Amino acid sequence: MIKYAVIVAGGSGTRMGSEIPKQFLQIGDEPVLMHTLRTFYEFDASLRLIVVLPDQQIKYWKQLCIDHVFAIPHQVTTGGATRFQSVKNGLDLVESPCLIGIHDGVRPFVSPDSLKRCYHHAEALGNAIPVLDAFESVRQVTDEASIALDRSTIKLVQTPQVFHSDLLLKAYEQPYQPFFTDDASVVEAAGYTIHLVAGNRENIKITTPFDLHLAEAFLKAGYESDLAE
Repeated sequence: MIKYAVIVAGGSGTRMGSEIPKQFLQIGDEPVLMHTLRTFYEFDASLRLIVVLPDQQIKYWKQLCIDHVFAIPHQVTTGGATRFQSVKNGLDLVESPCLIGIHDGVRPFVSPDSLKRCYHHAEALGNAIPVLDAFESVRQVTDEASIALDRSTIKLVQTPQVFHSDLLLKAYEQPYQPFFTDDASVVEAAGYTIHLVAGNRENIKITTPFDLHLAEAFLKAGYESDLAE
């Protein structure tokens, strides 16, 4: 079955304290987004890669690709006002039937094992999303107090979230809702059960200066080269 990865990269860099959008900040010798695309390409070169960017950033991205001699094949399309609309725009480029993984452009360290689990289980079950156990105590805040929760019932959600195209395309026919925080929430609202697989702790979302320092540490430790082996 044809496999896609729709890489959504609509960040502004506000929380990073940078005028450069976070997906274009450099770690090692390349921007974050290039590392992310390479991770998918080295996992499976037959994956069809689609990058979703704000319209005003596309020219800048294309120039970065020229400057870095970045030749990994991918399509680029324009994002929307929300993540929901950006994903919909990316889905317009897929050929169904297929498997579609939706991934955050600022998660360059998803492991090959996580990718394999996501695509394999999605092909068998219709969908699969990577999660981690909550390893710290968790409390729910209310208007008057806070309540301790059983952390064994809590999972931390990552990407890529992978789906059969018929399921995902149907789910994205729904009107946007504020509680659509990821693709799994969209699909779940359409009446489907979400299937969980193990993610990997290194698959961080780079949104703050601390995350950027952590990403640099991963590179210096050779983590990215380990992924490619």
